[in-house]
Amino acid sequence: MTRKQLIEQIAAKHTFLCVGLDPDIKKMPSHIVENAATPGEAIAVFNRSIIDATAPYCVAYKPNLAFYEAYGTDGEHALAETVKYIKEKYPSHLVIADAKRGDIGNTSAMYAKACFEALGADAITVAPYMGKDSVTPFLGHEGKWVVLLALTSNPGSADFQLIEDKDGKRLFERVIETSRTWASEEELMFVVGATRGRLFEDIRRCAPDNFLLVPGVGAQGGSLEEVCRYGMTADCGLLVNSSRGIIYAANDDTFAAAAAREASALAGEMAKLLKDYSKL
Repeated sequence: MTRKQLIEQIAAKHTFLCVGLDPDIKKMPSHIVENAATPGEAIAVFNRSIIDATAPYCVAYKPNLAFYEAYGTDGEHALAETVKYIKEKYPSHLVIADAKRGDIGNTSAMYAKACFEALGADAITVAPYMGKDSVTPFLGHEGKWVVLLALTSNPGSADFQLIEDKDGKRLFERVIETSRTWASEEELMFVVGATRGRLFEDIRRCAPDNFLLVPGVGAQGGSLEEVCRYGMTADCGLLVNSSRGIIYAANDDTFAAAAAREASALAGEMAKLLKDYSKL
């Protein structure tokens, strides 16, 4: 999916919601788990219901690979089935493989092949710690995106991301500024946690045009309005992810309807914020 196509979807649907598909057997409705032959089958059934319920209210899905790999080949099959389902039934939705990969060049090249070719995802999250040669193998794939970790919302992020160099430049700023020399905003996004508030202003000084993938709204306490006030651009420039608050809104036979209700409410807020802070 190109940047232009993504912006067109946001403008047409009046939402920039990304739904995180982080399936946890322990949190699923019991009837799904009990009626499935394997955990992978339960995951696939659960995901299809969530996708069908939320597709009208979002423009992207983000399966976190750990929640599938934990079940071995059974879980990996469920992941493949989930991506295939989205691609066949909702082809206008962006699929982000949340893998946080990052390794030496030839290994990264294989990770890119696994994500973009074997799995068929549109984007992959990448850790920049090892530098240019660990990131560039993910770049240059037509219609595909690299979503680089920049400023996360976890408590330990301060251990490294906020460290200042002798010029007073924080590490996350160096990461953004340097990586933007490797690729344009047509294929490079950044992960920025929703709890960062006014730091989005600093992010936008470094990356005025790149899309930002923003986790942490809802269960983690991030403010959607603050994210938009300080981080939204004229063409939106945001994909705000919600996982637990949507997919686990209920754990009985109303779970899909509850997910739709939560996604719809969040999309409604987003439509208003698009009017306030963008030109779409």
